[in-house]
Amino acid sequence: MLTVLEIIKRSAEFLAGKGVECARLNAELLIGHALGLKRMQLYLQFERPLAEPELEKIRPLVRRRGQREPLQHILGETEFHGLRLKTDRRALIPRPETELLVELVVARLSEPPRRLVDLGTGSGAIALALARRYPEAEIVATDASAEALALARENAALNGLDGRVRWLESDWFAALAGESFDVVVSNPPYLSEAEVASAAPEVRDHEPRAALTPGGDGLAALTAIIASAGGHLPAGGLLALETGIAQHATLLPITARHGFAAAESCPDLTGRERFVFARKA
Repeated sequence: MLTVLEIIKRSAEFLAGKGVECARLNAELLIGHALGLKRMQLYLQFERPLAEPELEKIRPLVRRRGQREPLQHILGETEFHGLRLKTDRRALIPRPETELLVELVVARLSEPPRRLVDLGTGSGAIALALARRYPEAEIVATDASAEALALARENAALNGLDGRVRWLESDWFAALAGESFDVVVSNPPYLSEAEVASAAPEVRDHEPRAALTPGGDGLAALTAIIASAGGHLPAGGLLALETGIAQHATLLPITARHGFAAAESCPDLTGRERFVFARKA
């Protein structure tokens, strides 16, 4: 009988051969998930032989990952800013860059916001993280996808945040006529069509295309949000955007043309230009 360690090694070799990055880590997480064990528990059982029923649980998960299905889809969840979020094909998988966006928004607020909107909420990650951070704030989240909003509601329930966010099916600000917010935050689709075509199979083949790119050069959603955001912010209100890494030379002048001052470009953890912050003049 093969031991836990031997199965981990064989699975890691298989995944590496399929082009999966961090193959050993992926193997450990998949095997731990199949066996109902955390990674540390897995390490303590390296020499334990695995019975055939246990191997039958592991094999399909490793096979799916070898076909480049995202790890988060196979595990069914991911962590985001202290939240446990369900992940599937209905919305973009929350990423560390977006966790940083939440942290940077919080750092720019000298006092808790009264009203805040998350445009294109997807899994609900940003809205729910800010709802937990600001329990007295009114949080609104929009998405054009009814499926994404259903996932966001499930994530609210999963994290004990039912009723904390008002979820609206809306194309950006379309359902928010006459509403004003202290903060407008968004991680909209911003990849170009060429970037999606060259992306890893996990992204290109498994995540919703509408959440990845608006088409063309990837700027359409960002420019639409900037053009309308000023009408929903008071003087000094904050606009916070996650963007592509080569778009700031275009975006910063656009913010000025639409009534924003003190626009700034902020890097992600790899030093690449990733976020735009601007204040309503």
